[in-house]
Amino acid sequence: MTALNDLRLSIDGMSCAACVGRAEKALRGVEGVADVSVNLASESAALHYTAPADPARIAAALDSAGYPARRASVTLDIEGMSCASCVGRVDGALAALPGVTDVNVNLASETATLRYLEGVTTPAEIIRAVATTGYTATLRDGGEAVGIGTRKEAEAAQLRRELTLAALLTLPVFIVEMGGHLIPPFHHWIMANIGMQVSWVAQFVLTTLVLALPGRRFFAKGLPALLRGAPDMNSLVAVGTLAAWGFSTVATFAPALLPAASRAVYFEAAAVIVTLILLGRFLEARAKGRTGAAIRALMNLSPRHARVLRDGTEAEIDASALVTGDLVLVRPGERIPADGQIETGESHVDESMITGEPVPVTKAPGDPVTGGTVNGSGALRFTTTAVGADTTLSQIVRMVEEAQGAKLPIQGLVDRITLWFVPVVMAAAALTTLVWLIFGPEPALSHALVAGVAVLIIACPCAMGLATPTSIMVGTGRAAEMGVLFRKGDALQALQGVEVIAFDKTGTLTRGHPELTNLIPAGDWTRATLLPLIGAVEDQSEHPIARAIAETARTETGALPTATGFRAQAGFGVRATVNGHEIMIGADRMMTRQKIDIAPLTDQAREFANAGKTPLYAAIDGEIAALIAVSDPLKPTTRQTIATLHDMGLKTAMITGDNTATARAIAAEAGIDHVEAEVLPRGKVKALENLRANGARLAFVGDGINDAPALAAADIGIAIGTGTDVAIESADVVLMSGDLRGVVNALDISRRTMRNIRQNLFWAFAYNTALIPVAAGLFYPALGWQLSPMLAAGAMALSSVFVLTNALRLRRARPLLKEGQTT
Repeated sequence: MTALNDLRLSIDGMSCAACVGRAEKALRGVEGVADVSVNLASESAALHYTAPADPARIAAALDSAGYPARRASVTLDIEGMSCASCVGRVDGALAALPGVTDVNVNLASETATLRYLEGVTTPAEIIRAVATTGYTATLRDGGEAVGIGTRKEAEAAQLRRELTLAALLTLPVFIVEMGGHLIPPFHHWIMANIGMQVSWVAQFVLTTLVLALPGRRFFAKGLPALLRGAPDMNSLVAVGTLAAWGFSTVATFAPALLPAASRAVYFEAAAVIVTLILLGRFLEARAKGRTGAAIRALMNLSPRHARVLRDGTEAEIDASALVTGDLVLVRPGERIPADGQIETGESHVDESMITGEPVPVTKAPGDPVTGGTVNGSGALRFTTTAVGADTTLSQIVRMVEEAQGAKLPIQGLVDRITLWFVPVVMAAAALTTLVWLIFGPEPALSHALVAGVAVLIIACPCAMGLATPTSIMVGTGRAAEMGVLFRKGDALQALQGVEVIAFDKTGTLTRGHPELTNLIPAGDWTRATLLPLIGAVEDQSEHPIARAIAETARTETGALPTATGFRAQAGFGVRATVNGHEIMIGADRMMTRQKIDIAPLTDQAREFANAGKTPLYAAIDGEIAALIAVSDPLKPTTRQTIATLHDMGLKTAMITGDNTATARAIAAEAGIDHVEAEVLPRGKVKALENLRANGARLAFVGDGINDAPALAAADIGIAIGTGTDVAIESADVVLMSGDLRGVVNALDISRRTMRNIRQNLFWAFAYNTALIPVAAGLFYPALGWQLSPMLAAGAMALSSVFVLTNALRLRRARPLLKEGQTT
């Protein structure tokens, strides 16, 4: 089976949910493309593809649909080129990069200029591609691609200029026309000193300038979309304002073509509509720029420069030029530029920006460090183990971006509605105009124009398209700042619906660092004679309990003898030969399977189990030799987390391989409702099915390594991370620290985000449901209500701004449980 390639593109020209639907349709029409998700808030598309599809064909499909993939340009200074073959090698390496559309390598200026699809490749990857050819490339200032925040800042600045011009041109039109309606003496003054015709001509000039200059964006996008048979929000604005302007222009310069009773102008409506919608777009651009604040904050954690030691010489280089194996020097207070392992130096490193844990972590030679974290008071020298896109920080950013671009199941209904929404609105506007012309009172034509334009303007589906993705962007970004990564966007919706939280025990509920607490010899064996033999066997195992026994044996007896023939039986125990003795260590079920009598020690084992200790047996040469008790204490935050989950209305369960008595004792100490004990590693999935027998939705919390099958089988898999192990493919949610309070915070942010989405969707749909009939004049016969197109434009702009502002409230979300908090 051919592997699928991932692709993420930035898209221009989308303004509403209908645009999203048409962009998705265009992408799905490319052979080889699957799993398409277009996001209005981030103005991006995420998809999978295989041959014959490629980035160029995919971008061409978007271009044809009127929603072009965004391109960026970059210029590199290249050192070391000396001939045409050098140019050829660099040109070939750059042209081979996915998403690169044009390359120009210049030997005389020692530069390379290229255009590429934003989101497909990055300047850092381009620089590394040049490095593979043996040349050194540096990025010229200003060559970096901009993110949505920077892009929206530039867009907001442009909109501010257009809005200012539109407002200055509109204000005289509004004052003259509306002031005359509201203040009769002012109207009489205009008629006496300016005259109606001169006033209308002046309004025509000013309004035409508004439509031709700041309003040109609506016509440049809306009319071509209309001609393609795929009208969008811009089409509604273009048709509405053109109708008002066209009618008014006829009334001004060819009044004989209209009935006498209908000779009126609506220039102020056309001008005010453009001005108010530009105001809405301006506020929307500013708000959109803030939705990606968390991503930008994460990206800004990576320093731009790094100090390396190459060939014995210290040099400062661009961080994007680091390669695996570089020796990097970090001074006190500096950010660490890449992942690596410390060679020399000791310090405390602040990893809060990655894990959410505020307490600095002590680092010494041999310890790992993570790019983007802050070095404390000591100087460090470390070897890079991951650079560029492979670093932990880059993986986190990629996870958050993927989650932010995801399409939740709740969005499916919105998409189905909005794809046809604009054409239906245009038909409704036409029908409204026709009904007013036939049944409306005089002047019927004027009433019809007002109602038709009001329907067109009031019903722009911007708020519908923004309702879900903006909340997802802000919610997942805020979660990442808390150390909670939603690897899959739909997990955000699924997590808030879980009813049972099941936990792995060792390393999840407990510290994961067991201690040998008791060793009771049997027969002629003593602690001194047993520990070297038992320790030698357990030293071959990586299990935390085995490490605890081996560590105690080494501490008490010194160097351990050599074990041979080591074998591990998952869920039972281990066996090996030491100094000629056949040794078995494991649970009671292992001894029972081997027909070894453990009766003399079972009462004591039961006491240990009831005290929350894990009892194990050791047999030597087929005879019982010892009872071993190991204790793994609960994490300090376990009880608090379980209690809070109960307060949130959830049931809790624990799945463990421990014997039933031990498991129940630990569960009682933690406050857990249900226990699945004596579960073999391969039986965890079956244990989850038992917990889910009544149809309850279930989340499983594990360490992300041993628990991969259970994490994948649960409705939601939550992996406890370590701050560096973030590429846990089986999990839906990753907690960057080992703190269980992250489970509560993940649930809380999920619930907050979904509540926010429901609020947005209710507003967007209720707004259109309530105001379209008002705009159409449904209440005119009974109450005399007819909505002005100007008020319609203001309400439409307010709708989008409301949705974005409501989503941005999630940025203020605080962890439900945080460091130092007690219940």
